[in-house]
Amino acid sequence: MSDEPIVQMRGITKDFTGVRALDGVDLTLRPGEIHAVMGENGAGKSTLIKVLTGVHSPDAGRILLGGEPVRFHSPGHAQAGGISTVYQEVNLTENLSVAENLFAGREPRLGPFINFRAMRRRAAALMSDIGVDINVAAPLSSYSIATQQLVAIARAVDIDAKVLILDEPTSSLDRDEVAVLLRVMRRLADSGCALVFISHFLDQVYEICDRMTVLRNGSLVGEWATAELPESELIGHMLGREVEALDAIERRASESAPEGGTPLLSAEGLGRKGSIAPFDLDIREGEVVGLAGLLGSGRTEAARLIAGADRHDAGHLAFDGRQVSGHNPRTAAARGIGFCPENRKTEGLVGELSVAENMILAMQASRGWARAIPPARRAELVDEFIAKLDIRPADPDLPVANLSGGNQQKVLLARWMLIAPRLLILDEPTRGIDVGAKADIQRLVAELSAEGMAVLFISAELEEVTRLSDRIAVLRDRELIDVLHEESDMTTERIVDTIVSRGGAE
Repeated sequence: MSDEPIVQMRGITKDFTGVRALDGVDLTLRPGEIHAVMGENGAGKSTLIKVLTGVHSPDAGRILLGGEPVRFHSPGHAQAGGISTVYQEVNLTENLSVAENLFAGREPRLGPFINFRAMRRRAAALMSDIGVDINVAAPLSSYSIATQQLVAIARAVDIDAKVLILDEPTSSLDRDEVAVLLRVMRRLADSGCALVFISHFLDQVYEICDRMTVLRNGSLVGEWATAELPESELIGHMLGREVEALDAIERRASESAPEGGTPLLSAEGLGRKGSIAPFDLDIREGEVVGLAGLLGSGRTEAARLIAGADRHDAGHLAFDGRQVSGHNPRTAAARGIGFCPENRKTEGLVGELSVAENMILAMQASRGWARAIPPARRAELVDEFIAKLDIRPADPDLPVANLSGGNQQKVLLARWMLIAPRLLILDEPTRGIDVGAKADIQRLVAELSAEGMAVLFISAELEEVTRLSDRIAVLRDRELIDVLHEESDMTTERIVDTIVSRGGAE
Protein backbone atom coordinates (compact mmCIF):
# COMPACT_ATOMS: atom_id res chain seq x y z
CA MET A 1 0.00 0.00 0.00
CA SER A 2 1.37 3.41 -1.01
CA ASP A 3 2.32 5.91 1.70
CA GLU A 4 1.59 8.85 -0.59
CA PRO A 5 -1.25 10.97 0.83
CA ILE A 6 -4.65 10.69 -0.83
CA VAL A 7 -5.66 14.18 0.32
CA GLN A 8 -3.54 17.16 1.32
CA MET A 9 -5.17 20.37 2.54
CA ARG A 10 -2.67 23.19 2.88
CA GLY A 11 -3.18 26.63 4.44
CA ILE A 12 -6.98 26.45 4.34
CA THR A 13 -8.57 29.73 5.42
CA LYS A 14 -12.30 30.48 5.56
CA ASP A 15 -14.14 33.60 6.78
CA PHE A 16 -17.86 34.08 7.51
CA THR A 17 -19.09 37.69 7.80
CA GLY A 18 -16.06 38.90 9.68
CA VAL A 19 -15.52 35.69 11.69
CA ARG A 20 -12.46 33.61 10.77
CA ALA A 21 -13.57 29.98 11.02
CA LEU A 22 -10.32 28.52 9.66
CA ASP A 23 -6.91 30.15 9.72
CA GLY A 24 -4.24 28.41 7.62
CA VAL A 25 -5.19 24.83 8.55
CA ASP A 26 -3.40 21.74 7.17
CA LEU A 27 -4.79 18.20 6.98
CA THR A 28 -3.15 15.09 5.49
CA LEU A 29 -5.08 11.87 4.84
CA ARG A 30 -3.16 8.71 4.00
CA PRO A 31 -4.42 5.43 2.50
CA GLY A 32 -5.11 2.74 5.07
CA GLU A 33 -5.31 5.18 7.99
CA ILE A 34 -8.17 6.27 10.22
CA HIS A 35 -7.58 9.92 11.04
CA ALA A 36 -9.39 11.77 13.83
CA VAL A 37 -10.08 15.50 13.58
CA MET A 38 -10.33 16.76 17.16
CA GLY A 39 -11.29 20.02 18.81
CA GLU A 40 -13.94 21.82 20.83
CA ASN A 41 -17.22 22.81 19.23
CA GLY A 42 -16.39 25.90 17.22
CA ALA A 43 -12.80 24.76 16.66
CA GLY A 44 -13.38 24.51 12.89
CA LYS A 45 -13.82 20.75 12.39
CA SER A 46 -17.12 20.95 10.50
CA THR A 47 -15.97 23.90 8.41
CA LEU A 48 -12.80 22.07 7.40
CA ILE A 49 -14.82 19.03 6.30
CA LYS A 50 -17.29 21.23 4.41
CA VAL A 51 -14.41 22.87 2.54
CA LEU A 52 -13.04 19.45 1.61
CA THR A 53 -16.44 18.22 0.40
CA GLY A 54 -17.38 21.30 -1.62
CA VAL A 55 -20.03 22.76 0.69
CA HIS A 56 -17.81 25.83 1.19
CA SER A 57 -15.09 27.28 -1.02
CA PRO A 58 -11.86 28.20 0.79
CA ASP A 59 -10.83 31.85 0.81
CA ALA A 60 -7.17 30.79 0.76
CA GLY A 61 -5.16 27.58 0.59
CA ARG A 62 -5.30 24.57 -1.70
CA ILE A 63 -6.47 20.96 -1.81
CA LEU A 64 -4.51 18.16 -3.48
CA LEU A 65 -6.23 14.88 -4.37
CA GLY A 66 -3.73 12.19 -5.34
CA GLY A 67 -1.13 14.94 -5.70
CA GLU A 68 -3.23 16.97 -8.15
CA PRO A 69 -4.83 20.33 -7.29
CA VAL A 70 -8.62 20.15 -7.03
CA ARG A 71 -11.48 22.39 -5.94
CA PHE A 72 -14.85 20.76 -5.38
CA HIS A 73 -17.90 22.89 -6.17
CA SER A 74 -20.51 20.71 -4.45
CA PRO A 75 -20.84 17.55 -2.34
CA GLY A 76 -21.85 15.68 -5.50
CA HIS A 77 -18.66 16.83 -7.20
CA ALA A 78 -16.62 15.64 -4.19
CA GLN A 79 -18.41 12.30 -4.19
CA ALA A 80 -17.61 11.85 -7.87
CA GLY A 81 -13.98 12.46 -6.91
CA GLY A 82 -14.12 9.63 -4.37
CA ILE A 83 -14.91 11.56 -1.17
CA SER A 84 -18.04 10.39 0.67
CA THR A 85 -19.49 11.78 3.91
CA VAL A 86 -21.86 10.52 6.61
CA TYR A 87 -23.04 13.36 8.87
CA GLN A 88 -24.26 13.21 12.47
CA GLU A 89 -27.89 13.78 11.45
CA VAL A 90 -29.16 10.97 9.23
CA ASN A 91 -29.81 12.46 5.79
CA LEU A 92 -32.11 9.84 4.27
CA THR A 93 -35.73 9.66 3.10
CA GLU A 94 -37.86 7.96 5.73
CA ASN A 95 -40.86 7.17 3.48
CA LEU A 96 -38.68 5.16 1.08
CA SER A 97 -37.54 1.61 1.76
CA VAL A 98 -34.09 0.75 3.09
CA ALA A 99 -33.11 -0.57 -0.35
CA GLU A 100 -34.33 2.59 -2.11
CA ASN A 101 -32.32 4.73 0.30
CA LEU A 102 -29.20 2.65 -0.22
CA PHE A 103 -29.31 2.94 -4.01
CA ALA A 104 -31.03 6.29 -4.58
CA GLY A 105 -29.67 7.66 -7.84
CA ARG A 106 -27.84 4.39 -8.52
CA GLU A 107 -30.76 1.98 -8.95
CA PRO A 108 -30.16 -1.20 -10.99
CA ARG A 109 -32.35 -1.14 -14.09
CA LEU A 110 -34.02 -3.34 -16.65
CA GLY A 111 -34.19 -1.00 -19.61
CA PRO A 112 -36.02 2.13 -18.46
CA PHE A 113 -37.42 0.45 -15.34
CA ILE A 114 -35.93 0.00 -11.87
CA ASN A 115 -35.07 -3.63 -11.12
CA PHE A 116 -36.50 -3.75 -7.59
CA ARG A 117 -35.72 -7.44 -7.11
CA ALA A 118 -32.04 -6.92 -7.91
CA MET A 119 -31.95 -3.77 -5.77
CA ARG A 120 -33.38 -5.56 -2.73
CA ARG A 121 -30.99 -8.47 -3.22
CA ARG A 122 -27.97 -6.16 -3.39
CA ALA A 123 -29.26 -4.12 -0.43
CA ALA A 124 -29.65 -7.22 1.75
CA ALA A 125 -26.11 -8.33 0.87
CA LEU A 126 -24.73 -4.86 1.63
CA MET A 127 -26.42 -4.67 5.06
CA SER A 128 -25.31 -8.23 5.82
CA ASP A 129 -21.72 -7.23 5.06
CA ILE A 130 -21.79 -4.75 7.94
CA GLY A 131 -23.51 -7.20 10.28
CA VAL A 132 -27.11 -5.94 10.11
CA ASP A 133 -29.97 -8.31 9.31
CA ILE A 134 -33.11 -6.30 8.46
CA ASN A 135 -35.94 -6.33 5.94
CA VAL A 136 -34.59 -3.98 3.26
CA ALA A 137 -38.03 -3.74 1.61
CA ALA A 138 -39.51 -2.11 4.73
CA PRO A 139 -39.79 1.70 5.00
CA LEU A 140 -36.79 3.32 6.64
CA SER A 141 -39.18 5.02 9.08
CA SER A 142 -40.04 1.63 10.61
CA TYR A 143 -36.53 1.35 12.05
CA SER A 144 -34.81 3.07 14.97
CA ILE A 145 -32.51 6.05 14.58
CA ALA A 146 -29.60 3.71 15.31
CA THR A 147 -30.50 1.42 12.40
CA GLN A 148 -31.08 4.41 10.12
CA GLN A 149 -27.56 5.59 10.97
CA LEU A 150 -26.16 2.20 9.95
CA VAL A 151 -28.08 2.39 6.66
CA ALA A 152 -26.51 5.80 5.97
CA ILE A 153 -23.07 4.37 6.69
CA ALA A 154 -23.72 1.33 4.47
CA ARG A 155 -24.72 3.64 1.61
CA ALA A 156 -21.49 5.60 1.95
CA VAL A 157 -19.46 2.38 2.15
CA ASP A 158 -20.98 1.11 -1.10
CA ILE A 159 -19.95 4.19 -3.05
CA ASP A 160 -16.38 3.22 -3.94
CA ALA A 161 -14.81 5.94 -1.83
CA LYS A 162 -11.14 6.84 -1.62
CA VAL A 163 -11.95 8.93 1.44
CA LEU A 164 -14.83 8.24 3.86
CA ILE A 165 -15.71 10.99 6.36
CA LEU A 166 -17.72 9.94 9.41
CA ASP A 167 -19.05 12.89 11.41
CA GLU A 168 -20.24 11.66 14.84
CA PRO A 169 -21.48 8.36 13.37
CA THR A 170 -21.77 6.61 16.74
CA SER A 171 -23.86 9.23 18.57
CA SER A 172 -27.07 7.19 18.21
CA LEU A 173 -25.60 3.69 18.39
CA ASP A 174 -25.48 1.27 21.28
CA ARG A 175 -22.32 -0.61 22.26
CA ASP A 176 -22.88 -3.58 19.95
CA GLU A 177 -23.61 -1.31 16.99
CA VAL A 178 -20.52 0.77 17.75
CA ALA A 179 -18.43 -2.41 17.72
CA VAL A 180 -19.88 -3.33 14.31
CA LEU A 181 -19.10 0.11 12.92
CA LEU A 182 -15.52 0.13 14.23
CA ARG A 183 -14.93 -3.28 12.65
CA VAL A 184 -16.26 -2.00 9.33
CA MET A 185 -14.03 1.07 9.60
CA ARG A 186 -10.93 -1.01 10.19
CA ARG A 187 -11.78 -3.32 7.29
CA LEU A 188 -12.20 -0.31 4.98
CA ALA A 189 -8.88 1.13 6.12
CA ASP A 190 -7.16 -2.22 5.53
CA SER A 191 -8.48 -2.15 1.96
CA GLY A 192 -6.71 1.18 1.33
CA CYS A 193 -9.46 3.70 2.06
CA ALA A 194 -8.59 6.82 4.08
CA LEU A 195 -11.11 7.49 6.82
CA VAL A 196 -11.80 10.68 8.75
CA PHE A 197 -13.44 10.08 12.13
CA ILE A 198 -15.00 12.98 14.03
CA SER A 199 -16.22 11.99 17.47
CA HIS A 200 -16.47 13.33 21.00
CA PHE A 201 -16.12 9.80 22.41
CA LEU A 202 -12.43 9.83 23.26
CA ASP A 203 -12.35 6.11 24.06
CA GLN A 204 -13.52 5.33 20.52
CA VAL A 205 -10.95 7.68 19.03
CA TYR A 206 -8.14 5.98 20.94
CA GLU A 207 -9.47 2.52 20.07
CA ILE A 208 -9.74 2.95 16.31
CA CYS A 209 -7.72 5.95 15.06
CA ASP A 210 -4.13 5.84 13.80
CA ARG A 211 -3.48 9.57 13.74
CA MET A 212 -5.19 12.76 14.84
CA THR A 213 -5.21 16.41 13.89
CA VAL A 214 -6.18 18.89 16.64
CA LEU A 215 -7.80 22.27 15.95
CA ARG A 216 -8.50 25.12 18.34
CA ASN A 217 -10.36 28.35 17.54
CA GLY A 218 -10.00 27.73 13.82
CA SER A 219 -6.25 27.17 13.93
CA LEU A 220 -4.11 24.05 13.63
CA VAL A 221 -2.60 22.92 16.94
CA GLY A 222 -0.79 19.91 15.50
CA GLU A 223 -0.87 16.35 14.15
CA TRP A 224 0.11 13.30 16.20
CA ALA A 225 0.16 9.52 16.03
CA THR A 226 -2.62 8.49 18.39
CA ALA A 227 -0.36 6.12 20.32
CA GLU A 228 2.06 8.98 21.03
CA LEU A 229 -0.48 11.46 22.47
CA PRO A 230 -1.84 10.69 25.98
CA GLU A 231 -5.49 11.57 26.52
CA SER A 232 -4.66 14.24 29.12
CA GLU A 233 -2.38 16.00 26.64
CA LEU A 234 -5.00 15.75 23.89
CA ILE A 235 -7.56 17.47 26.11
CA GLY A 236 -5.03 20.14 27.01
CA HIS A 237 -4.36 20.80 23.30
CA MET A 238 -8.09 20.97 22.55
CA LEU A 239 -8.91 23.35 25.38
CA GLY A 240 -5.75 25.40 25.43
CA ARG A 241 -5.58 25.08 29.19
CA GLU A 242 -4.50 22.42 31.63
CA VAL A 243 -7.45 20.35 32.83
CA GLU A 244 -7.96 17.21 34.83
CA ALA A 245 -10.34 16.09 32.07
CA LEU A 246 -13.86 15.77 33.45
CA ASP A 247 -12.73 14.16 36.70
CA ALA A 248 -12.35 17.62 38.25
CA ILE A 249 -16.14 17.68 38.68
CA GLU A 250 -16.42 15.49 41.75
CA ARG A 251 -18.89 17.30 44.02
CA ARG A 252 -22.17 15.48 44.32
CA ALA A 253 -25.41 17.41 44.73
CA SER A 254 -26.14 15.18 47.71
CA GLU A 255 -24.11 17.56 49.86
CA SER A 256 -27.04 19.96 49.65
CA ALA A 257 -29.94 17.65 48.80
CA PRO A 258 -32.40 17.01 51.64
CA GLU A 259 -33.02 13.37 52.42
CA GLY A 260 -36.44 13.64 54.05
CA GLY A 261 -39.60 15.66 53.66
CA THR A 262 -42.10 15.81 50.83
CA PRO A 263 -40.53 15.25 47.41
CA LEU A 264 -40.74 18.13 44.96
CA LEU A 265 -42.02 15.66 42.36
CA SER A 266 -43.45 12.20 42.95
CA ALA A 267 -44.45 9.74 40.23
CA GLU A 268 -46.54 6.77 41.37
CA GLY A 269 -47.33 4.03 38.85
CA LEU A 270 -46.71 6.54 36.06
CA GLY A 271 -46.71 4.90 32.65
CA ARG A 272 -47.88 4.92 29.05
CA LYS A 273 -48.97 1.87 27.09
CA GLY A 274 -46.48 0.94 24.39
CA SER A 275 -43.99 3.48 25.75
CA ILE A 276 -42.89 2.62 29.31
CA ALA A 277 -44.17 0.37 32.07
CA PRO A 278 -45.60 2.06 35.20
CA PHE A 279 -42.85 3.30 37.53
CA ASP A 280 -42.37 5.08 40.86
CA LEU A 281 -39.83 7.89 41.24
CA ASP A 282 -39.30 10.77 43.68
CA ILE A 283 -37.17 13.86 43.06
CA ARG A 284 -36.29 16.30 45.83
CA GLU A 285 -35.10 19.90 45.74
CA GLY A 286 -31.34 20.21 45.41
CA GLU A 287 -31.03 16.66 44.10
CA VAL A 288 -29.70 15.24 40.84
CA VAL A 289 -31.47 12.03 39.87
CA GLY A 290 -29.84 10.17 37.01
CA LEU A 291 -31.60 7.88 34.54
CA ALA A 292 -29.30 5.12 33.27
CA GLY A 293 -29.85 2.35 30.78
CA LEU A 294 -29.01 1.15 27.31
CA LEU A 295 -30.39 2.62 24.09
CA GLY A 296 -34.15 1.96 24.03
CA SER A 297 -34.37 1.28 27.78
CA GLY A 298 -37.05 3.93 28.33
CA ARG A 299 -35.02 6.83 29.70
CA THR A 300 -36.43 9.40 27.29
CA GLU A 301 -39.96 8.00 27.58
CA ALA A 302 -39.87 8.41 31.37
CA ALA A 303 -38.54 11.96 31.09
CA ARG A 304 -41.21 12.97 28.58
CA LEU A 305 -44.00 11.77 30.87
CA ILE A 306 -42.58 13.76 33.79
CA ALA A 307 -42.13 16.82 31.56
CA GLY A 308 -45.66 16.59 30.17
CA ALA A 309 -44.39 16.19 26.60
CA ASP A 310 -46.28 12.86 26.43
CA ARG A 311 -49.54 12.11 28.23
CA HIS A 312 -49.51 9.29 30.78
CA ASP A 313 -52.35 6.75 30.80
CA ALA A 314 -51.42 5.03 34.08
CA GLY A 315 -50.66 6.27 37.59
CA HIS A 316 -50.40 9.86 38.71
CA LEU A 317 -47.93 12.66 39.28
CA ALA A 318 -47.66 14.96 42.28
CA PHE A 319 -45.76 18.26 42.40
CA ASP A 320 -45.12 20.02 45.69
CA GLY A 321 -47.40 17.53 47.41
CA ARG A 322 -50.38 18.26 45.13
CA GLN A 323 -51.65 15.83 42.52
CA VAL A 324 -51.17 17.10 38.99
CA SER A 325 -53.96 17.09 36.40
CA GLY A 326 -53.94 18.30 32.82
CA HIS A 327 -50.18 17.81 32.62
CA ASN A 328 -48.70 19.24 29.41
CA PRO A 329 -45.65 21.34 28.45
CA ARG A 330 -47.45 24.63 29.16
CA THR A 331 -48.75 23.66 32.59
CA ALA A 332 -45.45 21.98 33.44
CA ALA A 333 -43.54 25.19 32.67
CA ALA A 334 -46.03 27.17 34.77
CA ARG A 335 -45.30 24.84 37.69
CA GLY A 336 -41.57 25.38 37.27
CA ILE A 337 -40.56 22.31 35.23
CA GLY A 338 -38.05 22.96 32.43
CA PHE A 339 -37.33 20.34 29.77
CA CYS A 340 -34.31 20.21 27.44
CA PRO A 341 -35.18 17.39 25.00
CA GLU A 342 -32.72 14.95 23.47
CA ASN A 343 -33.10 16.34 19.96
CA ARG A 344 -32.30 20.00 20.58
CA LYS A 345 -32.44 20.96 16.89
CA THR A 346 -35.95 19.72 16.09
CA GLU A 347 -37.67 19.82 19.50
CA GLY A 348 -35.72 22.42 21.48
CA LEU A 349 -34.53 25.29 19.32
CA VAL A 350 -35.96 27.31 16.45
CA GLY A 351 -33.03 27.44 14.04
CA GLU A 352 -34.27 30.47 12.09
CA LEU A 353 -34.56 32.60 15.22
CA SER A 354 -31.64 34.40 16.79
CA VAL A 355 -29.76 33.39 19.91
CA ALA A 356 -31.60 36.09 21.88
CA GLU A 357 -35.05 35.12 20.55
CA ASN A 358 -34.48 31.46 21.43
CA MET A 359 -33.27 32.37 24.91
CA ILE A 360 -36.29 34.47 25.89
CA LEU A 361 -39.01 32.14 24.49
CA ALA A 362 -39.91 30.51 27.81
CA MET A 363 -39.80 33.79 29.75
CA GLN A 364 -42.01 35.53 27.19
CA ALA A 365 -44.46 32.62 27.16
CA SER A 366 -44.70 32.73 30.96
CA ARG A 367 -45.61 36.44 30.81
CA GLY A 368 -48.09 36.04 27.96
CA TRP A 369 -47.51 37.37 24.48
CA ALA A 370 -49.43 40.58 25.22
CA ARG A 371 -46.79 41.61 27.81
CA ALA A 372 -43.58 41.96 25.84
CA ILE A 373 -40.30 41.98 27.74
CA PRO A 374 -38.91 45.54 27.59
CA PRO A 375 -36.06 45.68 25.03
CA ALA A 376 -33.51 47.00 27.52
CA ARG A 377 -34.33 44.29 30.08
CA ARG A 378 -34.27 41.63 27.38
CA ALA A 379 -30.83 42.75 26.15
CA GLU A 380 -29.53 42.84 29.72
CA LEU A 381 -30.70 39.27 30.45
CA VAL A 382 -29.44 37.85 27.16
CA ASP A 383 -26.01 39.45 27.58
CA GLU A 384 -25.82 38.18 31.17
CA PHE A 385 -26.45 34.55 30.22
CA ILE A 386 -24.27 34.65 27.11
CA ALA A 387 -21.42 35.66 29.41
CA LYS A 388 -22.42 33.30 32.24
CA LEU A 389 -22.55 30.23 29.97
CA ASP A 390 -19.68 31.37 27.70
CA ILE A 391 -21.81 31.10 24.55
CA ARG A 392 -19.64 31.57 21.46
CA PRO A 393 -19.77 33.63 19.31
CA ALA A 394 -21.15 36.13 21.82
CA ASP A 395 -23.56 37.59 19.25
CA PRO A 396 -27.22 37.64 20.40
CA ASP A 397 -28.45 38.43 16.86
CA LEU A 398 -26.79 35.42 15.20
CA PRO A 399 -29.24 32.70 14.02
CA VAL A 400 -28.97 29.88 16.54
CA ALA A 401 -28.60 27.38 13.67
CA ASN A 402 -25.17 28.91 12.97
CA LEU A 403 -23.81 27.91 16.39
CA SER A 404 -21.94 24.71 17.16
CA GLY A 405 -23.79 21.92 18.96
CA GLY A 406 -22.32 22.71 22.36
CA ASN A 407 -23.24 26.38 22.13
CA GLN A 408 -26.75 25.51 20.93
CA GLN A 409 -27.14 23.37 24.04
CA LYS A 410 -26.04 26.30 26.20
CA VAL A 411 -28.68 28.53 24.55
CA LEU A 412 -31.34 25.95 25.41
CA LEU A 413 -30.12 25.79 29.02
CA ALA A 414 -30.13 29.59 29.22
CA ARG A 415 -33.79 29.65 28.10
CA TRP A 416 -34.83 27.69 31.18
CA MET A 417 -32.41 29.34 33.58
CA LEU A 418 -34.02 32.67 32.73
CA ILE A 419 -37.25 31.53 34.41
CA ALA A 420 -35.44 29.75 37.31
CA PRO A 421 -37.29 26.40 37.17
CA ARG A 422 -37.59 24.29 40.30
CA LEU A 423 -37.03 21.08 38.31
CA LEU A 424 -34.83 20.92 35.22
CA ILE A 425 -35.03 17.81 33.02
CA LEU A 426 -31.95 17.30 30.85
CA ASP A 427 -32.12 14.54 28.22
CA GLU A 428 -28.64 13.87 26.80
CA PRO A 429 -27.45 17.48 27.28
CA THR A 430 -23.82 16.62 26.43
CA ARG A 431 -24.37 14.29 23.45
CA GLY A 432 -22.37 15.26 20.39
CA ILE A 433 -20.51 18.13 22.03
CA ASP A 434 -16.85 18.56 22.82
CA VAL A 435 -15.15 17.85 26.12
CA GLY A 436 -14.86 21.54 27.05
CA ALA A 437 -18.59 22.28 26.61
CA LYS A 438 -19.34 18.97 28.34
CA ALA A 439 -17.33 20.02 31.39
CA ASP A 440 -19.07 23.42 31.42
CA ILE A 441 -22.53 21.80 31.39
CA GLN A 442 -21.63 19.22 34.03
CA ARG A 443 -20.27 21.98 36.24
CA LEU A 444 -23.46 23.98 35.71
CA VAL A 445 -25.64 21.01 36.73
CA ALA A 446 -23.62 20.66 39.96
CA GLU A 447 -23.94 24.39 40.68
CA LEU A 448 -27.70 24.50 40.04
CA SER A 449 -28.35 21.54 42.33
CA ALA A 450 -26.18 23.13 45.03
CA GLU A 451 -28.43 26.21 44.80
CA GLY A 452 -31.51 24.05 45.41
CA MET A 453 -32.73 23.20 41.92
CA ALA A 454 -33.84 19.61 41.30
CA VAL A 455 -32.37 18.00 38.18
CA LEU A 456 -33.38 14.87 36.28
CA PHE A 457 -30.30 13.94 34.25
CA ILE A 458 -30.11 11.47 31.35
CA SER A 459 -26.93 10.38 29.61
CA ALA A 460 -25.78 7.33 27.67
CA GLU A 461 -22.35 7.81 29.26
CA LEU A 462 -22.53 5.97 32.58
CA GLU A 463 -19.44 7.73 33.95
CA GLU A 464 -21.25 11.05 33.51
CA VAL A 465 -24.36 9.80 35.31
CA THR A 466 -22.38 8.40 38.24
CA ARG A 467 -20.30 11.58 38.54
CA LEU A 468 -23.27 13.92 38.88
CA SER A 469 -26.10 11.95 40.46
CA ASP A 470 -27.29 11.60 44.05
CA ARG A 471 -29.49 8.67 43.09
CA ILE A 472 -29.63 6.66 39.87
CA ALA A 473 -32.77 5.03 38.45
CA VAL A 474 -31.78 2.11 36.22
CA LEU A 475 -33.99 1.12 33.29
CA ARG A 476 -34.10 -1.88 31.00
CA ASP A 477 -36.54 -2.78 28.22
CA ARG A 478 -38.72 0.26 29.06
CA GLU A 479 -39.07 -0.67 32.71
CA LEU A 480 -37.53 0.97 35.78
CA ILE A 481 -35.80 -1.96 37.47
CA ASP A 482 -33.89 -0.41 40.40
CA VAL A 483 -32.93 2.85 42.10
CA LEU A 484 -29.36 3.06 43.40
CA HIS A 485 -28.77 5.50 46.26
CA GLU A 486 -25.74 4.29 48.21
CA GLU A 487 -22.58 5.96 46.89
CA SER A 488 -20.78 2.61 46.91
CA ASP A 489 -23.46 1.26 44.54
CA MET A 490 -23.38 4.17 42.10
CA THR A 491 -20.67 2.83 39.84
CA THR A 492 -20.69 1.91 36.17
CA GLU A 493 -19.97 -1.71 37.13
CA ARG A 494 -23.00 -1.87 39.45
CA ILE A 495 -25.28 -0.28 36.83
CA VAL A 496 -24.17 -2.78 34.18
CA ASP A 497 -24.58 -5.67 36.66
CA THR A 498 -28.09 -4.46 37.48
CA ILE A 499 -29.08 -4.29 33.81
CA VAL A 500 -27.65 -7.71 33.02
CA SER A 501 -29.01 -9.45 36.13
CA ARG A 502 -32.54 -8.28 35.36
CA GLY A 503 -32.61 -9.57 31.81
CA GLY A 504 -29.63 -11.68 30.88
CA ALA A 505 -26.65 -10.65 28.78
CA GLU A 506 -27.22 -8.05 26.08
